Amino acid sequence: MAAEIHIPTLAPEAIFHIGNLNITNTMINAWIAIVIFLILGIFIKRSISLKPGKLQNASEFFLDTLLGYFDQVTGDRKKTIRFLPIVGAIFFFILLSNWLGLLPGTGSITVGHNMLLRPANTDLNLTLAMALVSVIGSHLYAFATIGVFTHLGKFVQIKNVFKSFKKGPIAVLTAIIEFGVGLIEIVSEVAKVISLSLRLFGNIFAGEVLISVISALVAALVPTPFMLLEVLVGVIQAAVFAMLTLVYMTVATSAPHGDEEEAHH
Repeated sequence: MAAEIHIPTLAPEAIFHIGNLNITNTMINAWIAIVIFLILGIFIKRSISLKPGKLQNASEFFLDTLLGYFDQVTGDRKKTIRFLPIVGAIFFFILLSNWLGLLPGTGSITVGHNMLLRPANTDLNLTLAMALVSVIGSHLYAFATIGVFTHLGKFVQIKNVFKSFKKGPIAVLTAIIEFGVGLIEIVSEVAKVISLSLRLFGNIFAGEVLISVISALVAALVPTPFMLLEVLVGVIQAAVFAMLTLVYMTVATSAPHGDEEEAHH
């Protein structure tokens, strides 16, 4: 008799409630990831010494590798160190959350009619929250680096319109076009949030559905290649999300082209 196919729904399922708060299966997986990082962080902190052990060596290796990749984007080690807490945390959280979704029991252990464990990034609420942290964080870094008004001037360039009246019609037309481009940039910031959240959610959710269907239809060994593929997808999605966040922060904290030239002169 064929196994029952349990197709994951778009919305996460509530496992239990704390007051009016629904505790979903994706939240449980996210908490597991957070607890693992907490325990790992405590062990790493306690193992730090002038003669590093295996855990410290492994941690330093991963950190050096990450810093090298980040430097290729920022072009500045100081910026890399500054962005590392947020971007690094996003990368490792997404990576571990994706891999936890491949462990035995995820998607198969049920409480009532709901799955007890489900990959955290199949919850659009979580991916949307991380996307907001990514985009809003880039603007906060920009405010602290180049100033509030300088950064806002990239989007609302009304000052140039008034200045252009003294320079002739061509300058006025150019200023109006720049003002319109600034408004488009505001729309693009919203698009960043949507694209980041939907890309991660869509890829991880699609992988979960694929593995669920194949696992129910065929023998246990057949889904193995697809699970190995999901391991690679988990790395790629974590890297893409983290690198895009890093790009947003690097671009946002760069002074406008005209301001850089004035500072140079």
